Amino acid sequence: MLTDLPNVLTLSRIGAIPLLVLLAALRGPLPDFLAALVFTLAGITDYLDGYLARERKQLSDFGRMLDPIADKLLVGATLMALVGFGRLPAYGLYPAIVIMLREILVSGLREYLAEIRVGLPVTKLAKWKTGVQMVALGLLLLGGDGARVMGLGSLPMDWIGGTLLWLAAALTLITGWDYLTAGLRHAGVGVDA
Repeated sequence: MLTDLPNVLTLSRIGAIPLLVLLAALRGPLPDFLAALVFTLAGITDYLDGYLARERKQLSDFGRMLDPIADKLLVGATLMALVGFGRLPAYGLYPAIVIMLREILVSGLREYLAEIRVGLPVTKLAKWKTGVQMVALGLLLLGGDGARVMGLGSLPMDWIGGTLLWLAAALTLITGWDYLTAGLRHAGVGVDA
């Protein structure tokens, strides 16, 4: 089970975090490019692990538990690194806080609902939120220096990434509200949506 390819991919996402944070701390054209590359590859494993688990019929409770944890660790560590190393554009801290709070909220809701045997399915909008968020974080890691390594030096990666981070935060609020109201309904608390 632990050595099934989908679970190995999920574990690799967690294993990539120290390297990603180190590269983000080093700064400079090559480290920025490599940090964005590591993040992108880790993000691709998020898609591949689920796809392969379904295709190979290797779905497991371990994988279902670990996959969202790996996602939250990767996003959380990346956001903290970007904030800690001063790599977010002006006012970028605010969408980062919104994203982190939503992740904690949804994790808590899922844990509570699992105890009463109720699933909280991922919505299409939440998948879009994840995609926008991943692109934003990748571009913020890449920055202008990393973009120059790719021959894209004239593109304002920080501005594009920052704008997408705000869009991800808006989607985060919408999907977080959807999950919260669904969770509260199952807890017997009436919520007008």
